[in-house]
Amino acid sequence: MPEVAIRSLPPVPQTEWIRALPPAMRFILHGDVGARSAAASAWGVAFAEQSCRAMMQAARATLWLGPDEYLLLSGIDGSEVAGDESQAAVAGALELALKGVPHALVDISHRQFALEVRGPHAAIILSGGCPLDLDLSEFPIGMCTRTVFAKADIVLWRTREDAFHVEVWRSFAGYVTGLLREIAMEFYGT
Repeated sequence: MPEVAIRSLPPVPQTEWIRALPPAMRFILHGDVGARSAAASAWGVAFAEQSCRAMMQAARATLWLGPDEYLLLSGIDGSEVAGDESQAAVAGALELALKGVPHALVDISHRQFALEVRGPHAAIILSGGCPLDLDLSEFPIGMCTRTVFAKADIVLWRTREDAFHVEVWRSFAGYVTGLLREIAMEFYGT
Protein backbone atom coordinates (compact mmCIF):
# COMPACT_ATOMS: atom_id res chain seq x y z
CA MET A 1 0.00 0.00 0.00
CA PRO A 2 2.69 2.63 0.79
CA GLU A 3 4.18 2.34 -2.70
CA VAL A 4 0.79 3.17 -4.25
CA ALA A 5 0.42 6.23 -2.03
CA ILE A 6 3.91 7.43 -2.91
CA ARG A 7 3.24 7.32 -6.63
CA SER A 8 -0.25 8.82 -6.60
CA LEU A 9 -1.22 12.30 -5.55
CA PRO A 10 -4.52 13.32 -4.03
CA PRO A 11 -6.66 15.27 -6.50
CA VAL A 12 -5.53 18.90 -6.39
CA PRO A 13 -6.75 21.51 -8.84
CA GLN A 14 -3.91 23.00 -10.88
CA THR A 15 -4.43 26.76 -11.00
CA GLU A 16 -2.31 29.86 -11.25
CA TRP A 17 -1.96 29.96 -7.47
CA ILE A 18 -1.87 26.30 -6.31
CA ARG A 19 -0.44 23.04 -7.59
CA ALA A 20 0.49 19.64 -6.25
CA LEU A 21 4.24 19.09 -6.20
CA PRO A 22 5.74 15.86 -7.58
CA PRO A 23 5.92 12.81 -5.32
CA ALA A 24 8.99 12.99 -3.09
CA MET A 25 10.91 10.93 -0.57
CA ARG A 26 10.42 12.11 3.00
CA PHE A 27 12.27 11.13 6.14
CA ILE A 28 12.14 12.46 9.68
CA LEU A 29 15.54 12.44 11.36
CA HIS A 30 15.95 12.87 15.11
CA GLY A 31 19.50 13.28 16.30
CA ASP A 32 22.09 15.55 17.79
CA VAL A 33 24.93 17.35 16.03
CA GLY A 34 26.80 14.05 15.52
CA ALA A 35 23.81 12.50 13.77
CA ARG A 36 23.31 15.57 11.61
CA SER A 37 26.96 15.60 10.62
CA ALA A 38 26.91 11.90 9.73
CA ALA A 39 23.63 12.20 7.81
CA ALA A 40 24.75 15.28 5.88
CA SER A 41 27.55 13.34 4.20
CA ALA A 42 25.13 10.72 2.86
CA TRP A 43 22.24 13.11 2.24
CA GLY A 44 24.29 15.72 0.39
CA VAL A 45 22.65 18.69 2.07
CA ALA A 46 23.83 20.59 5.12
CA PHE A 47 21.63 20.94 8.17
CA ALA A 48 20.61 24.44 9.25
CA GLU A 49 22.20 25.77 12.41
CA GLN A 50 19.49 28.41 12.84
CA SER A 51 16.08 27.24 14.02
CA CYS A 52 13.17 27.02 11.60
CA ARG A 53 15.33 27.24 8.49
CA ALA A 54 15.63 25.06 5.42
CA MET A 55 18.76 24.18 3.49
CA MET A 56 18.54 23.04 -0.12
CA GLN A 57 20.94 21.44 -2.58
CA ALA A 58 19.68 20.44 -6.04
CA ALA A 59 16.45 18.44 -5.47
CA ARG A 60 17.06 17.73 -1.77
CA ALA A 61 16.32 19.77 1.31
CA THR A 62 16.56 19.59 5.09
CA LEU A 63 13.99 21.48 7.13
CA TRP A 64 14.63 22.23 10.82
CA LEU A 65 11.36 21.40 12.62
CA GLY A 66 12.37 21.30 16.26
CA PRO A 67 15.20 20.54 18.65
CA ASP A 68 17.07 17.67 17.02
CA GLU A 69 14.26 17.07 14.48
CA TYR A 70 14.59 17.51 10.72
CA LEU A 71 12.40 16.77 7.71
CA LEU A 72 14.49 15.45 4.81
CA LEU A 73 12.91 15.92 1.37
CA SER A 74 14.26 14.41 -1.83
CA GLY A 75 12.92 14.79 -5.34
CA ILE A 76 11.04 17.98 -4.59
CA ASP A 77 11.49 19.10 -8.19
CA GLY A 78 10.38 15.75 -9.61
CA SER A 79 13.89 14.75 -10.69
CA GLU A 80 14.32 11.94 -8.17
CA VAL A 81 11.32 9.62 -8.28
CA ALA A 82 10.28 8.12 -4.97
CA GLY A 83 10.18 4.52 -6.16
CA ASP A 84 10.77 1.49 -3.96
CA GLU A 85 14.35 0.83 -5.07
CA SER A 86 15.59 4.40 -4.97
CA GLN A 87 13.90 5.00 -1.64
CA ALA A 88 15.45 1.88 -0.14
CA ALA A 89 18.85 2.90 -1.49
CA VAL A 90 18.60 6.40 0.01
CA ALA A 91 17.39 5.05 3.36
CA GLY A 92 20.17 2.44 3.31
CA ALA A 93 22.82 5.08 2.63
CA LEU A 94 21.53 7.22 5.48
CA GLU A 95 21.40 4.27 7.89
CA LEU A 96 24.94 3.26 6.90
CA ALA A 97 26.23 6.79 7.50
CA LEU A 98 24.42 6.88 10.86
CA LYS A 99 25.65 3.46 12.01
CA GLY A 100 26.77 3.65 15.62
CA VAL A 101 25.35 7.17 16.06
CA PRO A 102 22.25 7.57 18.28
CA HIS A 103 19.39 8.65 16.02
CA ALA A 104 15.90 7.86 14.75
CA LEU A 105 15.21 7.83 11.01
CA VAL A 106 11.63 7.25 9.83
CA ASP A 107 10.41 7.08 6.24
CA ILE A 108 7.19 9.14 6.02
CA SER A 109 6.95 9.32 2.22
CA HIS A 110 3.57 7.61 2.13
CA ARG A 111 2.06 9.81 4.87
CA GLN A 112 2.02 13.18 3.17
CA PHE A 113 2.22 15.11 -0.06
CA ALA A 114 3.19 18.67 -0.96
CA LEU A 115 1.45 21.68 -2.40
CA GLU A 116 2.89 24.89 -3.74
CA VAL A 117 0.84 27.98 -2.98
CA ARG A 118 2.20 30.83 -5.06
CA GLY A 119 1.47 34.25 -6.44
CA PRO A 120 1.02 37.76 -5.08
CA HIS A 121 -1.71 36.63 -2.65
CA ALA A 122 -0.05 33.42 -1.40
CA ALA A 123 0.74 34.71 2.09
CA ILE A 124 -2.73 36.21 2.50
CA ILE A 125 -4.44 33.01 1.35
CA LEU A 126 -2.41 30.90 3.78
CA SER A 127 -3.05 33.41 6.56
CA GLY A 128 -6.75 32.63 6.19
CA GLY A 129 -6.13 29.35 8.03
CA CYS A 130 -2.65 29.66 9.53
CA PRO A 131 -2.10 31.60 12.79
CA LEU A 132 1.47 32.65 11.92
CA ASP A 133 2.48 36.10 10.73
CA LEU A 134 3.49 35.33 7.13
CA ASP A 135 4.68 38.83 6.30
CA LEU A 136 8.03 38.58 4.52
CA SER A 137 9.74 40.49 7.35
CA GLU A 138 8.53 37.92 9.92
CA PHE A 139 8.58 34.75 7.79
CA PRO A 140 11.46 35.26 5.32
CA ILE A 141 12.54 33.10 2.39
CA GLY A 142 14.02 29.86 3.70
CA MET A 143 12.02 29.84 6.92
CA CYS A 144 10.06 26.69 7.73
CA THR A 145 8.01 25.37 10.62
CA ARG A 146 5.44 22.84 11.68
CA THR A 147 2.13 24.61 12.23
CA VAL A 148 -1.58 24.25 11.54
CA PHE A 149 -3.85 25.26 8.72
CA ALA A 150 -7.25 25.53 10.40
CA LYS A 151 -7.42 22.09 12.08
CA ALA A 152 -4.83 20.29 9.93
CA ASP A 153 -1.16 19.85 10.82
CA ILE A 154 1.14 21.14 8.08
CA VAL A 155 4.78 21.97 7.50
CA LEU A 156 5.15 25.39 5.92
CA TRP A 157 8.30 26.52 4.07
CA ARG A 158 8.69 29.83 2.26
CA THR A 159 10.66 29.01 -0.90
CA ARG A 160 10.36 32.38 -2.65
CA GLU A 161 8.98 35.79 -1.80
CA ASP A 162 5.68 34.77 -3.40
CA ALA A 163 5.69 30.97 -2.93
CA PHE A 164 5.27 28.45 -0.12
CA HIS A 165 5.89 24.70 0.01
CA VAL A 166 3.14 23.13 2.14
CA GLU A 167 3.49 19.55 3.43
CA VAL A 168 0.04 18.06 4.13
CA TRP A 169 -0.98 14.67 5.49
CA ARG A 170 -2.86 12.76 2.77
CA SER A 171 -5.90 12.32 4.99
CA PHE A 172 -6.27 16.13 5.12
CA ALA A 173 -5.91 16.67 1.35
CA GLY A 174 -9.54 17.49 0.63
CA TYR A 175 -9.94 19.58 3.76
CA VAL A 176 -6.84 21.72 3.19
CA THR A 177 -7.27 22.20 -0.56
CA GLY A 178 -10.98 22.91 -0.16
CA LEU A 179 -10.35 25.55 2.49
CA LEU A 180 -7.54 27.09 0.43
CA ARG A 181 -9.88 27.31 -2.60
CA GLU A 182 -12.57 28.91 -0.44
CA ILE A 183 -10.16 31.57 0.84
CA ALA A 184 -8.67 32.18 -2.62
CA MET A 185 -12.09 32.91 -4.14
CA GLU A 186 -11.70 36.48 -2.91
CA PHE A 187 -8.74 36.91 -5.26
CA TYR A 188 -9.28 34.39 -8.05
CA GLY A 189 -13.03 33.77 -8.21
CA THR A 190 -14.05 30.15 -8.73
